[in-house]
Amino acid sequence: MNATTRLGLLGLALALSACSVLESDKIDYKSAKKGATLEVPPDLTQLSRDTRYTVPGGAVSANAYEAGQAQKPSGPNTAPATIGDVRIERDGNQRWLVVDRPADKLWDPVRDFWLENGFIFTTDNSELGILETDWAENRAKIPQDMIRSTIGKLFDSLYSTGERDRFRTRLERNRNGGTNVFVSHRGMEEVYSSAQKDATVWQPRPTDPELEAEFLRRMMVKLGVSEEQSKAAAAAAQATPLAPTAKVSSVNGVPLIQLDEDFDRAWRRVGLSLDRTGFTVEDRNRSEGVYYVRYVAPDATKKEQGFLGKLFRGSPDAVPPLKYRIVVRSQDARSTVSVLNVNGTPESSANAERILKVIADDMK
Repeated sequence: MNATTRLGLLGLALALSACSVLESDKIDYKSAKKGATLEVPPDLTQLSRDTRYTVPGGAVSANAYEAGQAQKPSGPNTAPATIGDVRIERDGNQRWLVVDRPADKLWDPVRDFWLENGFIFTTDNSELGILETDWAENRAKIPQDMIRSTIGKLFDSLYSTGERDRFRTRLERNRNGGTNVFVSHRGMEEVYSSAQKDATVWQPRPTDPELEAEFLRRMMVKLGVSEEQSKAAAAAAQATPLAPTAKVSSVNGVPLIQLDEDFDRAWRRVGLSLDRTGFTVEDRNRSEGVYYVRYVAPDATKKEQGFLGKLFRGSPDAVPPLKYRIVVRSQDARSTVSVLNVNGTPESSANAERILKVIADDMK
């Protein structure tokens, strides 16, 4: 076959590829790595174009998330839909499963669910009830054109969406002896960082509540609900989002969030916001209304580090994350959210203000 013929066939393939239509509801994830995750400090955002198929940073600071997070409505209406011992509930843009089984009976099937969907884990802690996936790419977003279907499989790494997703699943025992299952999404996208388009950076993109809902629906199937029943339950759990209720204010110089809602709802919304915004939750105590978190401040790296120094955690120039307590306090139908330091005293620093703003913005 001469060069002219080869060019002609290539042109025909390109023309046919323009007719390709991607199924918008298809999900086909592939983890960006199949081994141990290399954690990248939050300040490392500049990546060369040669690394577009690498995990976009193992850690993202709350302030970086804040820059890419879109405001979303949330409302108090809750609509349950029950199939057997599993039901899906919705509160504004937040959805979760309520399963009438103890958490230790759910851990294995929920863990298997994510493995079966092409993910690997960076956090796998049954004691805390937290599973977090590595960054992964939804390969279904790549158009299945003629070139892709013929030669693409031979050079799979040449195709990329420029987007990565990771999901955190949290299992929490409820007061009835069952388990609440929460799934939260975080997204990153690769964008050009210069007018010449010779360099790129990974930046946060808004969370996708509908993607969270779809994985919850599929998890229902894993837990014994039929495909048709899960779709009906998800449809029945649609609720109309109302105006936001989170308000950041201060009392005696101490910043806090004011919520016009009871403890159960405030606790749930704060927990999901912490999951979505990428905080590391080391522990939680629902009876005391406390989440124990780690926070990487925007100026955590004081000295300029080289590229390799930034890649590996434990660099002598890196400042370790700070530990805080996110506290939910309620009286009747009103709640407050505040930040305490590691000693349990109220925190009034700029970090406390940033943390509360990130949480409040996710509630909108």
